[in-house]
Amino acid sequence: MSQETENIKEKDFRYNWVSSSRFLFYVQVFCVLAFVLGGCYRLYNQRYKGKPDVEIQSSTKYTPEYK
Repeated sequence: MSQETENIKEKDFRYNWVSSSRFLFYVQVFCVLAFVLGGCYRLYNQRYKGKPDVEIQSSTKYTPEYK
């Protein structure tokens, strides 16, 4: 009976710190990777589309043109 409880404790997440730390490490790596990829995707979707064609008054240019 005691051998069965020791065997269960070896496989249990709460008692075996080696397997639990490995599991938590992989969860942490997955979360960081998901966060980085999600941020890159969000930046890609909201990227700068290009120079807009804006009409500027000729009197406000660096070298103004008056009528």
